[in-house]
Amino acid sequence: MRFARVAVSVAVAGVLVAAGAVGRSVAGGDGTEVPAAGSADAGFARDMAVHHQQAVEMSYIVRDRTTDEDVRRLAYDIAQTQANQRGMLLGWLDLWGLPKVSSAEPMAWMGMSGMASGEDGALMPGMATDAEMEKLGTLEGEQAEVFYLQLMTDHHQGGIHMAQGCAARCTVGAEKRLAQGMVDGQRSDIQLMADLLEERGARARP
Repeated sequence: MRFARVAVSVAVAGVLVAAGAVGRSVAGGDGTEVPAAGSADAGFARDMAVHHQQAVEMSYIVRDRTTDEDVRRLAYDIAQTQANQRGMLLGWLDLWGLPKVSSAEPMAWMGMSGMASGEDGALMPGMATDAEMEKLGTLEGEQAEVFYLQLMTDHHQGGIHMAQGCAARCTVGAEKRLAQGMVDGQRSDIQLMADLLEERGARARP
């Protein structure tokens, strides 16, 4: 399964490069309409960029807290994939001439304002709190591995929900395809993380 995961990652990377090459077309450079600031396309790009940034930070934290190659490989894969996707989302906002921040509440673009309390840094569903991020940075070895896998499972579940919202509501084809790719990739990650947790006598948080 882990070798298959690497193969999938390589394939995803190729898709990201190809998508980057056609970035100008999603900006309206081919005559298509540029999304409005309050659109689902813009809202998803802003919110998922924030969501992804925490996953990148979390993944680099755990790589410094464990020597386990399976967890380190997974963390590196997640960090690289989500950093690349975040760059695409922010790049599209630039190309669309839209701001990267908004006064609207997170997930307002999918009619779900207030889905997360916003307390202690958890701005959107699945996001870890500031206290949880700090705790992760204090753990070592298997304790760090288990806590990371639990946090990232929650994070992916929230991300999948948001990506499904874009796949249903966004109008830019490239962004809809990226969102669906996030759904598929993160579901695969969740299964892998469940296996890694089971190996450590643990499971995802309820």
